[in-house]
Amino acid sequence: MNTYIIVLVLASGVILSYIFNLIAKKFAIPSVLLLLGTGIGLGQLFGQQLLPATFINKTVEILGIVGLIMIILEASLDLELSRDKAGLIFRAFFAALFILLGSAFSIAFIIEQTTGESFRNCLVYATPLSIISSAIVIPSVENLIPHKREFIIYEASFSDILGILFFNYLIAEQGISIESAVVYGFNIIWSLLLSVGVALGLIYLLSRITLHLKYFLLFAVLLILYAAGKILHLPSLLIILFFGLLINNRRLIRPKVIVEGIQNTVFTEVENNLKSITAETAFLIRTFFFILFGYSMNINIFSQEEVWITGSLVVLALLAIRFIYLRFVQSQKNTMPELLLMPRGLITILLFYGIPTQFKLNTFNDGILFFVILITSILMMLGIMTAEKKNSIQSLSNDTIGEIV
Repeated sequence: MNTYIIVLVLASGVILSYIFNLIAKKFAIPSVLLLLGTGIGLGQLFGQQLLPATFINKTVEILGIVGLIMIILEASLDLELSRDKAGLIFRAFFAALFILLGSAFSIAFIIEQTTGESFRNCLVYATPLSIISSAIVIPSVENLIPHKREFIIYEASFSDILGILFFNYLIAEQGISIESAVVYGFNIIWSLLLSVGVALGLIYLLSRITLHLKYFLLFAVLLILYAAGKILHLPSLLIILFFGLLINNRRLIRPKVIVEGIQNTVFTEVENNLKSITAETAFLIRTFFFILFGYSMNINIFSQEEVWITGSLVVLALLAIRFIYLRFVQSQKNTMPELLLMPRGLITILLFYGIPTQFKLNTFNDGILFFVILITSILMMLGIMTAEKKNSIQSLSNDTIGEIV
């Protein structure tokens, strides 16, 4: 393919994704659906011979890894820790934990019954399907009323982090046991301490670099730390998580002597620039990730009865577990739109690509993955469309004030 045509295609993809974001905000249609649809359309128009399957798979995997780091960093930069939000944070954390585990074990049971494979391997497959995609849901809830929006943001962020930790535990070489859980717990504690030290070191490094070209250097360091952690079987995403949390919640760092040498203006500059660059980078990666993923999809799988039956059972299980928790554990009389705000996306796909060979299910139909991503995105769209918006609340308040005056 001509070099200029490649440049033209890449630039057009970015512009198209930006237009999709505008459409998503206006009509509450998730941009991921539009990106997937574009990829599927290109696949149908040009056929699967346009790009080699091995190239697509490896590119999607690399984009997924970088995108995952950007998503965790973006989410952690949005998490504000404070005493007045402690109740909200705890509710969101336990909601993410309960719904993740309940969904994972329920879906594993469904997969076990339909495939006849071992329950542990089924649980490995079920876990990615149980993780809410913060990359999709967080940009979609900005117009919700504040307390619902904040709950969804915290829950989705915790779902990402807890889901990845649980998945890494399941595929650990030492297997599932009390001893392995204890070892993994110690690894997490050790990683937490290491993460705080590395995060503070990175912040100090950024405060000392005088060149303007420093943020992609930071991303390169984070990528190295993530890759090294994966090689050493450590939960390295905690480093990215704590880096973002410490920047956004620097007032909580104790003792104060740790950050005395760093001016507050440096923190503010790093925070503002990181949020902007991370959001832009995540947007770019999501664009090509979902277009390529859509291009690799074989739409003939949707004509298979197995995909519809098993996929529907998985979605129903997700809805049931979520409803039980929201309605009976949190005692919410009105569970909408939170019930439907559970899209699956980049993390689900990336973890599927990362399932080790020894855990592969020979009888699992990958079309179920596509089906669940598609249906949960549509459900989120319906939830956003029917949700009470903050603009309508503001408008109602203004009207009420006007009547009083």
